[in-house]
Amino acid sequence: MPSPPTPNNGQISDLSLSQRERLEFIEFRLYYLGEIRRADLIEQFDMGSAGATRDLALYRQLAPDNMYLQGSTKTYVMGVGFSPIFERTAEQVLSALSHDFGNLPCEIPQSLSQPNMAIVATITRAIHRHKALRVRYCSISSGWVDRELVPHSLVNNGQRWHVRCFDRRSKEFRDFVITRIESAEILETASVAKHERMESDHQWMRVVELVLVPHPKQERPEIIERDYGMVNGSLNVELRAALAGYFLRQWQVDCSPDGGLGGDGYQLYLQNPLALYGVKNLMLAPGYCAPTPNSTNAGKKTDE
Repeated sequence: MPSPPTPNNGQISDLSLSQRERLEFIEFRLYYLGEIRRADLIEQFDMGSAGATRDLALYRQLAPDNMYLQGSTKTYVMGVGFSPIFERTAEQVLSALSHDFGNLPCEIPQSLSQPNMAIVATITRAIHRHKALRVRYCSISSGWVDRELVPHSLVNNGQRWHVRCFDRRSKEFRDFVITRIESAEILETASVAKHERMESDHQWMRVVELVLVPHPKQERPEIIERDYGMVNGSLNVELRAALAGYFLRQWQVDCSPDGGLGGDGYQLYLQNPLALYGVKNLMLAPGYCAPTPNSTNAGKKTDE
């Protein structure tokens, strides 16, 4: 998506949050549906007719080439010189199209993992308030165990939700599957030490850069380059070290030394496996082999 025109940046930053939301809605409808009516604003934001008219006039003032009024239908339509003034990621756009507006047919496979929302609410309150939790948790290795956790972030690995925590039992940061938490209670009076906070989670704070290329066994690498928006035959991805294993497994990236996994299931190959040195959840990375036999981090389990 093109960058917003520079002359409008100051005006946009002066908008209130609610104004910006309404103007983003106007732009979204124009760009992805080609039109917007005053009634669309009124219905979406439960606002009056006069307010909707003002918002449409303000958007037109900020971006005069982006829309014009089609008098016969009283509809604002996308202008030929349209250039977005707000930035949205592809994920934000596709999520909005599939959930918020419902104007286009769009289907998303049903998730098989549905966390208990009362548990989620307790976790998010603890994160927001920097509090510890006492949970009843079931792991594959230990069964049901009571644990004290200090959560700092939610993580989605593409299939299920985790919470990233300092685990006072193992005395290290780990990911815990939210659906395996039977009960959660905020420890209101328990203090949280510095080494239990996010800034001490080195795997979370560390950023790794992965270089992905078409798998060497792909017969049409140019198609893979196009599918993933590669530039000069590669795609550079920056992400937290704590998420690297999830990412590589989700996208089926062959991390083997010689691209030996191959097959139709592998379109991508990791060109720079040394970037993963020291990452702790590499048992999830397809085909990954530690660069040295003495590496203490290779294969260490962090997701119970």
